Amino acid sequence: MNTSNNTILITGGSAGIGFEFAKALSANNTIIITGRNEARLKAAAAQLPNTSYILGDVSDAKDVGNLVATINKDHKDLNIVINNAGKSASPYNFTTVGLDAFTKASEEMLTNYLSVIRLNEKLLPLLQRQAEAAIVNISSIVAIAPGGRLPSYSASKAALHSYTITLRQHLEKTNVKVFEVYPPLVATEFSAEIGGLTNGIPASDVAADLVKGLEQNTYDIRVGRTAELYQYYLASPAEAIKAMAAAEA
Repeated sequence: MNTSNNTILITGGSAGIGFEFAKALSANNTIIITGRNEARLKAAAAQLPNTSYILGDVSDAKDVGNLVATINKDHKDLNIVINNAGKSASPYNFTTVGLDAFTKASEEMLTNYLSVIRLNEKLLPLLQRQAEAAIVNISSIVAIAPGGRLPSYSASKAALHSYTITLRQHLEKTNVKVFEVYPPLVATEFSAEIGGLTNGIPASDVAADLVKGLEQNTYDIRVGRTAELYQYYLASPAEAIKAMAAAEA
């Protein structure tokens, strides 16, 4: 896929992996970033060429409606959507008294999975009008083998992975390509609670692999040790899950 002369929407684009995506692509494309914090969006957009922002929360139906209306009005040539916004991974144990796992799971499922479905559905008509288009869903290593400390986050990314497979099947004969990016632990504030700042890979590595994957039409972009874990999972799912548990210990 051509990685120049595109108009690209990046959700959660003001920091972390999303900002690195925008940074890697902004020189030769038109970038629109969106997120909930206007100060951060404004600061991020000011650092990058060809970049503007739209304030909004992808988990809020009204904000999504406003976002889509603005895109259809001001960015009719939109042809790539990078679904990066997510609810940060929340570590917990199901046996904890008074946990309220239902609420935690609901929040992570809404932002990490259901919100992606809603935004993609609303933008697909516009994407299908372009000569070449793509949807990029940012998944996770835990979509392959769940992290025991992150039950709801793992489940939300597994759901996103399953959805991405079927979306790709449904769009197979159209102009819209569907990519999935599987990062491992990344050194961002998003993953600070689970050790990302000390143990994660640079967010720029994820961005570099995304650009390479787009250029080579690699629809499953497994970043860093995620590729190794995937092969391990194919050989022995049980052992791969044990390996994830050991990495978390």
